[in-house]
Amino acid sequence: MNKEFMYEIIRTPIITEKSSQASEHNKVTFKVRKDVSKDQIKQAVEFLFGVKVVAVNTINVLGKVKRFRGRMGKRNDFKKAIVTIGEGQTLDMMAGV
Repeated sequence: MNKEFMYEIIRTPIITEKSSQASEHNKVTFKVRKDVSKDQIKQAVEFLFGVKVVAVNTINVLGKVKRFRGRMGKRNDFKKAIVTIGEGQTLDMMAGV
């Protein structure tokens, strides 16, 4: 896997109340490309942030159907990855991506 593709795998970190609570248990949540595997996510996080990844869980999130001024619309689908990092390691969200 080349270096440019690793930068494309991780799109954005997800900062919500639930993901902030999970960070207390060494878990970090990212929005990732829909076509990548758990192994590719693990390699990208280890390369970009320099931490040891213990586990990767992925979730395919379907976009909600919404109405705006009577017109139907749909939010985009995306893939979410919850990455568990090694004990005692920290991950700086602003570095590397």
